[in-house]
Amino acid sequence: MLGLMGRRHRTRGPNLAIRKASATSALALPASIALWLLATPAAAEQVAREQDIADLRLGQRILVDDGSCPAGQIKEVSGSQMTTSGVLRTRKCIPRLGVKQKH
Repeated sequence: MLGLMGRRHRTRGPNLAIRKASATSALALPASIALWLLATPAAAEQVAREQDIADLRLGQRILVDDGSCPAGQIKEVSGSQMTTSGVLRTRKCIPRLGVKQKH
């Protein structure tokens, strides 16, 4: 019985739980903002003609609905490489996602 009374039991207080929760939430907010910023360019801009693309940036992707791709696909123009004359455009047909909208 003396052995039990002489020992000090460490208990985790509520402060530890609060510190863990605040550290987790402090990391969650910047992480969610970073994911949102990375996902935003994925929502590609869509134009009717490739000539409507004024200034294509490196890594930017624009969907062009000009009818040049087979049914169920749409042309994707992306700024793929930086050259001395500007951004190199790469064109490819990708599956169309969603319903075609009339402009």
